[in-house]
Order: sequence, then C-alpha cells, then structure tokens
Amino acid sequence: SETMKVKVRTKDVRLSMPVPVSLAGWAVRWIPERIFEKMRENTPEPYRALITKEAVSMLMRECVEVWKENKGLEMVHVQAQDGTFVSVWSMICKFL
Repeated sequence: SETMKVKVRTKDVRLSMPVPVSLAGWAVRWIPERIFEKMRENTPEPYRALITKEAVSMLMRECVEVWKENKGLEMVHVQAQDGTFVSVWSMICKFL
C-alpha cells in the first residue's frame, strides 16, 4: 500500500516515521498534543484555531486520493517561528 512520511520537529522532539496512507488518522493521534500547543503559541489569529489534531486529521482524510496520485507531494507543512514544524508528504516508494 502507499505510504506517507510524517515529520515532527521541535526543540525537544525529532520524529520521522513512514505510515501507510490508510492509517493517516492514526498517525496524527500519536503526535504529542504539546507539539500542537507550541505551534499554536506562535501562530497569529485567526489561524491559531486551525492547528489541532482534529484539523490535521481531517486534512489528511480529505487528501488521501491526491497523495496516491502525486508521489513525493508535501500536503501539510505547518511551521512556527521557533522552528517547530509538522510535515506530511507522500513517499515515492511502496511497502509490499
């Protein structure tokens, strides 16, 4: 099945993991809430309210078909001023 790579980077956390596209929502649930909190701290209104696990999960569910058709495309990239970021992109390879 097709896979995506989820990357999370903060001052204290570096996480990069391949995830089957079918498990997109599950992957977001494993991102620590403190990472979303940190990103919200450095994000201006009205965008602050959009940086939630629920919003990122919804984006990922809506984008599954686009990912399957566009290998290597980064679909989510959220970055705070302090360098904290979450990036999700479709990998070119497939797991067997």
